[in-house]
Amino acid sequence: MRISTIMICFVICGSVNAAEPQLPERVKVKDFENDKGEKLRLLWGAAAIEDDEKEAALKSGKSVPKTSGRKPASTIKEPKKDRSHKPDQPYFKYVIERKSILLKPEPDPNRDDFDPEAPLIALREFEVVAEVEGNKQEFVDKELDRKHNYVYRIKLKLPNGTISDPSQTASATPVLQWVDQSKLYFGLFMLVVCGSVVYFIEAAKAGKTLKIRKIAGLEAIEEAVGRATEMGRDCLFIPGIQDINDIQTVAGITVLSRVAELTAEYDAGLDVPTTRSLVMTVARETVDGAYTAAGRPDLYNPDNIYYVTDEQFGFVAAVTGKMVREKPAACFYMGAFYAESLIFAETANTVGAIQIAGTAMPSQLPFFVAACDYVLIGEEFFAASAYLSGEPQQLGSLKGQDVGKFIAGLFLILGAVLMTVSQFVHRGESGEKTGDLQNVISFITESLLGT
Repeated sequence: MRISTIMICFVICGSVNAAEPQLPERVKVKDFENDKGEKLRLLWGAAAIEDDEKEAALKSGKSVPKTSGRKPASTIKEPKKDRSHKPDQPYFKYVIERKSILLKPEPDPNRDDFDPEAPLIALREFEVVAEVEGNKQEFVDKELDRKHNYVYRIKLKLPNGTISDPSQTASATPVLQWVDQSKLYFGLFMLVVCGSVVYFIEAAKAGKTLKIRKIAGLEAIEEAVGRATEMGRDCLFIPGIQDINDIQTVAGITVLSRVAELTAEYDAGLDVPTTRSLVMTVARETVDGAYTAAGRPDLYNPDNIYYVTDEQFGFVAAVTGKMVREKPAACFYMGAFYAESLIFAETANTVGAIQIAGTAMPSQLPFFVAACDYVLIGEEFFAASAYLSGEPQQLGSLKGQDVGKFIAGLFLILGAVLMTVSQFVHRGESGEKTGDLQNVISFITESLLGT
């Protein structure tokens, strides 16, 4: 009986000791893939050994072996007698220590004994850079310097604060990757889009007719100017409330050129208030050129394109007051707008003006749609310059971008279908989804979508 008791105690003590965590047998450092030379990947234990096997298989031309049956550190169970930590947390932690070595000494003119051929100089001793939970076998060190070689070692830290002796060391140097291979798909996509743009530009130059759907808001410009001419009233054009560095203001100035050309042909008045002095200057040059192109330079009056104020609602008060007093027959709002959009549209509606608006501000589009006769929504607004000018460069660029949008739309549909189908994919023993379809979905979500 006494011998049996001793044997049982020996077995229990042996099992407790066997459950004690051990330092990893293998520690490995490698350059982080597809970065600009600022990261290193530290592997240890089963993860390091499996990575060695994968590299050996790739060098020999064999297929990459699947995950081995080694149990990771997370399978190490804590002794039942230890109650110093929470049950849902790992039994121990890995302490990552690092020191760096300068690969080439920097010249120091203050040192007479400086020797460029001198041996490497250690900058500092080992220092703790991170503490990793015991169920992890990988650590990525960031914000490193490519001029240094980094040496790593690992220690174990138990819940009672005891820290073990260090493991074997491993070292590596960050390397700049000139090509991010994980983004090759994006390079291919850009190549297709840019190639499409060049192709359509050359086709337009060669005289091929590029079909562009009609945009109702741009087709209605001539109708609006003609109506103003018949009624003997002016046309009011507002190029947004942002400065000339805003792309929406630039797009609005492009439409202004077309409106000015029509008012010159029909001998109608054109009034252009602005909130920025630079926009006023550009608008004057644009209108002057349009009147000259129409053969009516004598009708151009720079006083009709004027600066009001930079203050948002001061500008709104001045313009709406002029709307009420002069009652323009056609109002054009082309540019970036904010809270003033509905004020302009409602005021012009009360005086019976035909209204055409164009903006890329999503928050203001509903107000323009509700109160205006025609609205250029988002891409239509930016496509106006190509639509109105008919120049081969602009038309080709527009058609090439449409190819890119078509491809992006296909990817969205494909992704939605695959994610739907993936809900019915067979799950493996671990509960994770498996199969080639899941691999495709993982590539789309991680590489294409970046999630």
